[in-house]
Amino acid sequence: MCGVIGISAENEVVGELYDGLATLQHRGQDAAGIMTFDGQRLYEKRGNGLVRDVILADDVQKLSGSIGIGHVRYPTAGGYDPKESQPFYVNSPFGLALVHNGNLTNTEKLREELISKEGRYLNTNSDSEVLLNIFSRELRRQKMQGFSCDKLFAAVKETMQRVRGSYAVIILIAGQGLLGFRDPSGIRPLALGERKGKLKNEYVLASENVAFSVLNYEFLEDVQPGEAIWIPNSGKLIRRQCLPKKWSPCIFEYVYLAHPDSKIDDISVYKSRLRMGEYLAKEVRKAKLSIDVVVPVPDTSRAAALTVASELGVRYREGLIKNRYIGRTFIMPNQSKRKKSIRHKLIPLELELKNKNVLIVDDSIVRGNTSRQIVEMVRSVGAKKVYFASASPPLVSPCVYGVDMPSKQEFIANKLTVEQIREQLKADALFYLPLKSLNRACKYGRSKVNKFCTACFDGEYPTKEVTEKYLAKVEKTRGCCERGESEEGQMTLL
Repeated sequence: MCGVIGISAENEVVGELYDGLATLQHRGQDAAGIMTFDGQRLYEKRGNGLVRDVILADDVQKLSGSIGIGHVRYPTAGGYDPKESQPFYVNSPFGLALVHNGNLTNTEKLREELISKEGRYLNTNSDSEVLLNIFSRELRRQKMQGFSCDKLFAAVKETMQRVRGSYAVIILIAGQGLLGFRDPSGIRPLALGERKGKLKNEYVLASENVAFSVLNYEFLEDVQPGEAIWIPNSGKLIRRQCLPKKWSPCIFEYVYLAHPDSKIDDISVYKSRLRMGEYLAKEVRKAKLSIDVVVPVPDTSRAAALTVASELGVRYREGLIKNRYIGRTFIMPNQSKRKKSIRHKLIPLELELKNKNVLIVDDSIVRGNTSRQIVEMVRSVGAKKVYFASASPPLVSPCVYGVDMPSKQEFIANKLTVEQIREQLKADALFYLPLKSLNRACKYGRSKVNKFCTACFDGEYPTKEVTEKYLAKVEKTRGCCERGESEEGQMTLL
């Protein structure tokens, strides 16, 4: 996953882009970038690091313009070269700058076509650069004499028909305006907002609407799957459904990835997590355990743990104190960093844990390393019994749409039974939320989304090109990148 934002306003936008990216920082900690346009030229700053480390005070002064885009990057299989940071840019037609959240699943084929048939050579291994060049080609093919909305949307449609996988895209078209579009399955989120109390047309597009209130924009609605949004420099916003909707938003956004204050496809992330806890409590209750305290693994499991405690009639306590200066271990680039950081990230609070039967609630169990260390930490301060509950089902299949879990071998649930996992975690009991309950928690009262992408839990992928052969190739590529090697045609999952 990554975070993207684009703003078209009357005044300078760099400050708002900066604040918006800082609000979306949970979606990517590896790199950040901003590009603006002042009517004459483009200004850019990007590089590896957090927003605050990449975009400095001097940069803010130089990034002038009333239209711009920004990106925070979370790479998986593609490496950490600063050249991979976004936005990406091509100078024709018009001058196009792109930010992208998601992952294309036919990157190699598209790259080969760009090189062999069109003579376009790329600077990076990023699928986002491939996507930009595909769109650039389709826009040029429209033979635009001047600018036409119909031809712009036709280029978007042709691009959607060529690329596969997941994508939420914002493109700055120099001198013309801001374009946003989302893949037909709506796997990755994209929201549209409008300036509160505006006198003129001022809009924002972003991965999550949590950024809007910070910037004083009002959330309008989500960009629909297969839809394009055109925000011209002058005139009113135009929407066009380019391909039919298929509705398969990523359910892991609600479990872990998204901010709790966000709404994605008219579904509250926070309320979904509360309901996950409600249904998880039913699973725990069946075991008839003696539980003294429910403790969340901060931060994303707090809502679920709170409801578990309420439903069970047990005290809720913050028994694990988080070091706020350590990043999200799930999105750290390799296993050694994950293992090292968890001991620095969480500190067990002995006062709440000693001589207690403790139920730990986490949002998910991926590799099992973090969960096992947490159980050990809680025991080390004198807990009598340590039970562990996951607010999502067992993760068993790789995500090829932009989340860092592309190898089946990394999932503890792909090799062991629930009882064997419990033994590996050294827990006294282990609980998972059933997939049916997770779907119910997220879909509750919302008929618009008839199906989520649950591939990481059940292996059912919403795009047909993801086959066992494709997954095997991704796993092989992942292995090379984990060892720090390079491979011809390797993909960058964003």
